[in-house]
This record gives sequence, C-alpha cells and structure tokens, in this order.
Amino acid sequence: MGPGAVVSSPGEGKEEMAVEFKVTLQDTPGTLARLGRILGDARVNIEALQGASREGEGFIQFVPNDPDKAARTLDAAGIAYSKREVLVVRVLDEPGMLGDVALVMSKAGINIDSVYVTTQGYIVLGVDDMAGAIQIAAGMAVMAFE
Repeated sequence: MGPGAVVSSPGEGKEEMAVEFKVTLQDTPGTLARLGRILGDARVNIEALQGASREGEGFIQFVPNDPDKAARTLDAAGIAYSKREVLVVRVLDEPGMLGDVALVMSKAGINIDSVYVTTQGYIVLGVDDMAGAIQIAAGMAVMAFE
C-alpha cells in the first residue's frame, strides 16, 4: 500500500468533524444561484460542493466553513436541508490514491455513499461507519494536515 491519508476537517486548524448539508432544489434556472447568494450574503463559505439533477430536482451536497451559520441561514430562507458528519481526508495527488482509500475502507466493511473534493483538494467521504472510517484513515496517515 502506498502513502495514504489523514483525517481532517476543512478550514484552518479546525478539529471538529466536517458537516455536509444536503438540499433539494427545483431543477430550474436560478435556484442554485439563489442558494449561493443566500449563503454568500451570510458570509458562509462553501468548502466542498457536489450536485446533480434528476427528474426535475437538483440535489446539492456541500460542506460549509461554518455549519451553525449555514443552518441558521438556510432556516431563515425557508430552505429545507439535512446534515451529517462527513470524513475529510488529505491524500497524495497521485494515481491510485482514491482506489487505495476506497479499497481499505471496503475491506473493513465500510460503505462509501458519497465522494467529492474540497476546494483545497481534500477528499470528502460520506460513510456508513464514521468511527471505523476515522480509524482506517488514521491508520493510513503519512502526511500531517496543515
């Protein structure tokens, strides 16, 4: 197994787990712009984002720099959401690293149901066993999170 990953949260020096928000929007022009504007006006920075549309709905998952402020902002705007903790890992930017992390997780019986990249190049993993995933990722650690 090559060099691996470290468990970490996006942002500067934060030690709490990252929080992912999931929102469902209409798949029409302007709805993503409204979400971005609402969060931006509240000074909530999006550190990781993924989205897709299907059957008239847009599904957005994002990791904000300030989960409490993001929740208050979405509540005030009447935008329904769910949230959960996600694992953010720093991996070497080399071919095969995602495969290595996913293989080790799968061998431990951990399912990855969501994967995307932060604006800083870290990998966001939505998993069904957070404690196990943290142990696996920490065991692969060869790089210090800065």
